[in-house]
Amino acid sequence: MSVPIIISAVYAIMAAAKKSMKTDRQRDFIPLMAAVIGAAIGILFYFGHPELIPAKNICAAVIMGAASGLAATGTHQTIK
Repeated sequence: MSVPIIISAVYAIMAAAKKSMKTDRQRDFIPLMAAVIGAAIGILFYFGHPELIPAKNICAAVIMGAASGLAATGTHQTIK
C-alpha cells in the first residue's frame, strides 16, 4: 500500500518544486531529490504508520521509499 502513496506524494512534490527551478543544472538533481524525499517518507511511514509499509527494519523502509521516489521520476518520464 505504501508504494503508490509514496510515488504520488513525491510526484506532486517534485511537480511543484520543478516550477521553481530556473536552470537545467537545477533540474539535473530532480531524481536525487525524488529519492531523498521518498526515503524520508519511507522513514515517516516506518515510524508513524508501520502497517502501511511492509519493512522489517529502517534500512528496508529507506530503500523502499527511495525506490518509490525514483519510480515517481520514471512515471513522469513515461507520461511525458
